[in-house]
Amino acid sequence: MRKAKSIGQKAERIGHRAQRCFLSLTLCTLLLTLCVGGCGYTLQGRAQLPFQSVSIGKIVNKTFESKIEDRMQVALADELLKNGFTLEKGAEHRIEGVLRSFEMRVVAEKSGVADQYEVVIKGDFKLVDSSGKEKPLRGSGAFIVSFVSTGSIPDVMARKEVATDQALRDLALEIVASMIYF
Repeated sequence: MRKAKSIGQKAERIGHRAQRCFLSLTLCTLLLTLCVGGCGYTLQGRAQLPFQSVSIGKIVNKTFESKIEDRMQVALADELLKNGFTLEKGAEHRIEGVLRSFEMRVVAEKSGVADQYEVVIKGDFKLVDSSGKEKPLRGSGAFIVSFVSTGSIPDVMARKEVATDQALRDLALEIVASMIYF
């Protein structure tokens, strides 16, 4: 009988511990929700966008990097779609821009051979509405992506292309963020 009572007491203690753990977890979740909600973070839905559709106008390439404007259009379209915008040819708002600068710099070398590089892209973009009014968009800073390559020239060039795509995506993200948070 004593053994059965002891097992029952253990089960009761385990039940109380589980209940306290559940209550603590619930309280922590509630506090975290209140803190995150109270600090200004919100989930952005499609209905909260300043407008629903946009078109991508001319992107001028003033760099010596071939076809970078086409790659920028793809990165910008991807980012717009990810953030809930629709792309329409005759939309009321249009994004236009100029890619001003593209550089690939050597950052570090080892034994006289370059082994770390960075890609730097600079551009100016604006949002133009149907009346012709222009609003500058953020994204005019330098977008820098570094990479390491100690291999052959084709390996360096392949890594440069990957770094360029990342810098263009970063630039597109900044442009779209400035549209959402007018």
